[in-house]
Amino acid sequence: MRVEIHGHRGARGLWPENTLPGLGRTMELGVDALELDVALTADRRLVLTHDLTVSAVTSADTRPLSADDPCFPYVGKPINTLELAQLRMLDVGVRLPRHPNDPFALTQKPIPDTRMPTLGAVLGLVNAYAADSVRLHVELKSDPTRPELSADPRLFANLVLDELDRHGRLGNAAILSFDWRILSHAAASAPGTWRFALIELDTLHWHDDLGDDIPAAAAAAGATTLSPEHAMVDEHLMRQCERAGLDVAVWTVNDVALAARMLDLGVSGVVTDYPDRMRELWLERGLDLPRQVRPLRPVGV
Repeated sequence: MRVEIHGHRGARGLWPENTLPGLGRTMELGVDALELDVALTADRRLVLTHDLTVSAVTSADTRPLSADDPCFPYVGKPINTLELAQLRMLDVGVRLPRHPNDPFALTQKPIPDTRMPTLGAVLGLVNAYAADSVRLHVELKSDPTRPELSADPRLFANLVLDELDRHGRLGNAAILSFDWRILSHAAASAPGTWRFALIELDTLHWHDDLGDDIPAAAAAAGATTLSPEHAMVDEHLMRQCERAGLDVAVWTVNDVALAARMLDLGVSGVVTDYPDRMRELWLERGLDLPRQVRPLRPVGV
């Protein structure tokens, strides 16, 4: 079985997360899949953001869209209360850590004056690279316990699927979510897509009917892959996934020794902020490396 490297938010440990330059450099480094996060704006545009409110860590206000904009400052506001033009005023290219030991601030290369992209812009970038070897893993950010911040699951799923289809990427994409209602809608609308059921210890309470067999519940919800946080992965879970017919893509693994343990357990994919570290491990293990995509610009520019 081929084991894949999935770049988390692009490669958060190396470049600003969920940004066009970060995603482009990650493809050039070489990953099997680009994982990215999307949310829906007030004007129903799909933008890349991990948080349902504008993060003070990954985003900085520059200026208001208009001098009298009552929504300014935008940092801290819900994404679904702001329009794309307002969100485009943010600089998302410099990490602003809450504490001095933020691991990503220590290793991430800033790219100032970077703007929050739309999903359509990302798909255009991937097509410009002709990156057919890279699968797009689109995580739809939704919190069923905070409906005031989240889009309608059916609408959200259909908007993302339509955008993927518009750019000819529906056949080489995966839908990811902690909100498994989205997976059910995606399974009904586009049964040929990969669908990753995200799960972590902190959000187990989102699912009332999990029982003792999480993989079986995920499969019943429409998942084709279970994607658990690494603390949940053990031999018992792997056996359950095998019985349910689900692959396992574990997140977020940045330590090489931990990644080696996950490989020994038989995971099919490793989600990481540091694809460069995983590529070194893959070389040591004699595993097939994902192809590096040719840069759009001369190297070093």
